[in-house]
Amino acid sequence: MSATLETFGVPQKKASDIEILKPLKNLITSRYQTAEQESYIGAINELAKLRTNAVAKNLECHESSLDVVYRYYDQIVALESKIPASEIQIPFKWKDAFDKGSIFGGRISLTVSSLSYEKVCVLFNIAAMQSQVAAAKNADSEEEMKLSAKLFQSASGIFSHLKTVVYSALQQDPTPDLQPETLSALASLMLAQAQEVITVHAIRGRKKDAIIAKLCAQCEDMYGETLKLFQRESIKQLWDREWIPRISGKQAGYAGLAEYHQSRVCNNDKSVGEEIARLNKGLEMFKAAQARSGDLTMFADNLGRAKNCLDEAVKDNDFIYHERVPDVKTLSAIAKAALAKPTPLPERFSTTFTDLFETLVPVSVQQALVAYDTRKQELVSSEIGKLRESTQLLNSILASLNLPAAIEDVGGEKVPQSLREKSSSVVEHGGCEALQKMISELPDLLTRNKELLEECERSLKEEQESDSQLRTQKVIDTAMSADTTIREKYESHKEGMELLSAGPEDIAGALPSASSTTDGSDPAVVRLKKLMEDVETLKSATIDMKNVFLNALAQDGAINEQGMSAESLGRVFGPLQKQVKESIERQEELVKNIQEAHKDFSHAVSGAGGDREAMMKKLASAYDNFIVLRSNLTEGTKFYNDLTQLLQSTPTRVHPRCHRHPQRKHPQASLPFLGPLLLQNLPYPINPSGMPTPQGYVYSSYPVYTPMPQGYNPYFQQQPGYGTAPYPQQPYTAYPFPPQAQPPQQQQWPPQ
Repeated sequence: MSATLETFGVPQKKASDIEILKPLKNLITSRYQTAEQESYIGAINELAKLRTNAVAKNLECHESSLDVVYRYYDQIVALESKIPASEIQIPFKWKDAFDKGSIFGGRISLTVSSLSYEKVCVLFNIAAMQSQVAAAKNADSEEEMKLSAKLFQSASGIFSHLKTVVYSALQQDPTPDLQPETLSALASLMLAQAQEVITVHAIRGRKKDAIIAKLCAQCEDMYGETLKLFQRESIKQLWDREWIPRISGKQAGYAGLAEYHQSRVCNNDKSVGEEIARLNKGLEMFKAAQARSGDLTMFADNLGRAKNCLDEAVKDNDFIYHERVPDVKTLSAIAKAALAKPTPLPERFSTTFTDLFETLVPVSVQQALVAYDTRKQELVSSEIGKLRESTQLLNSILASLNLPAAIEDVGGEKVPQSLREKSSSVVEHGGCEALQKMISELPDLLTRNKELLEECERSLKEEQESDSQLRTQKVIDTAMSADTTIREKYESHKEGMELLSAGPEDIAGALPSASSTTDGSDPAVVRLKKLMEDVETLKSATIDMKNVFLNALAQDGAINEQGMSAESLGRVFGPLQKQVKESIERQEELVKNIQEAHKDFSHAVSGAGGDREAMMKKLASAYDNFIVLRSNLTEGTKFYNDLTQLLQSTPTRVHPRCHRHPQRKHPQASLPFLGPLLLQNLPYPINPSGMPTPQGYVYSSYPVYTPMPQGYNPYFQQQPGYGTAPYPQQPYTAYPFPPQAQPPQQQQWPPQ
């Protein structure tokens, strides 16, 4: 028993040729400041070629053409997961698939500057091309019929998917071909045609009549539903003239085929009366199919076979069986067998997919990394802050007691070893000359940044609110105040620093002689020396502890949602927190013992105090301030250089936004380069060496989206007894400072 197989292919949308190379290049190079920028340029070029091949050329109706479109679509999906679709400001223009235009005007089209719109249109074309390839398959080949059914089911799944996402993707009314009613009708048609291919394949494979009858009944049901959808007033004018008549004809024809094959089941069961009733109904439906479609060849072979079978059945009944022919309405309905199902949208269409932008981190991953890093930074900063606070107290007490120099100077004749080491360290780092050079460079760095900031403010003048400008200026103002503090501290300790820079020999000449001495074997001296050895051991442990924290922070790069929980942080850092607590407790015990031992030492060493001890305290203080100032100046220079880089990159990103949104009054839109700095309220990231780094370099293996500094904390490395550093550290109210010592007359920063 043969059956005709004539299916429909959906027309494709037509895309306009547009420039995607330059906009994508500008976006990625401005947002992803990484070493892989050159590789991204090559990837963008390849993406542009894929688009040209997939949407700008007339592709042949073949599976190889499908793979071309598949590869472009997969790249769009991959790119969209890494860059917000709305950020790609490319005017994608697509024409309606069913509008053929007229002599009075062009075809209906829509232009939307969103990668989501491009993805929707390309996905529509995938389904359309799948239907065309499926419709063109040879019905005489079993393998091609299987492929045809597979493609129709895939197209049905795509149209069903598009129906649910089109409005959210476009954020406006689509062209008629993308209206949900249109997509529902197309999905139904594709599924009906898939069922039809399966049915014809069963017929030609001479499957049992009972099975074929069920398949045909399902075909009739699916085409009936498709006909209802196609006849909706809002969309029925879209279709080609012959589509609705042929769909209606197929519905009737498969109803006739279902009755015919069920009559063959009756014939086998010798139910001649029912057989005749079903054959009569089948003939009626075959004739209806020809009438509805206007095609007398539709189901013509089936009509002829049914007539012959009816004539034989009537003859047998008249002469042999004499059964009553029942009314067809009283017969039981033929069961249905739906073998065609819409195929869910696959994760990847192409079997040879390679992500062109593999090294770009998806937005969701970036956000998870930043959020998790913030929590870890808070925990690490808090624990290290506790260590610093305790260590600062210990060192301030040691400095006030002139330790360890006092116990090294019991002979009163030579320069103490600790003082020699401090002098050598100062000389090694360039001495006062190096500090003076760094201080002299600060005004030039400050002036350069002020000029860049003024240029940015001029670019934003028409749309930027004054509040954001003031907060931006505050970063510069606070840094200027810090510069002043640096100079004042340098001048106040300059004399001691110069003597340290001169070397141990000059120090020996400058130190007054001791008025009295004591024996180094005195029990008070021995005990104090032992306690100072304990101090050095504890200091080493503290430094190691800090490095352990920071190394753990740097090494824990495999971040996932479960690993971001408080329990996970507790497991990672719990043992380290315990060690911090133990270290603080040991310091407290040491302070108590040192103070008691120093009383005994003072009684043992007659003439303690005096000019010599005062000079050694002065030199020790000068050394501590030298280390602090050197660290501060290094960080200050880096702060200005990082800010310069940030501000220099700003105009290229500010001007386009000002042009697109001249009336917008929103700080984040107006200041794209300061969005994370002013609005996200995240502390400035600290790398394992304690130096501040722009956000773009927090995760060295990941190019991070919008890599702008999120705050500023340049003097995270604090020295004993000097409290907070002079440069701006935490311009946020949402995140507290870690615990820090606050000595008298410490500079108070403006309220945040």
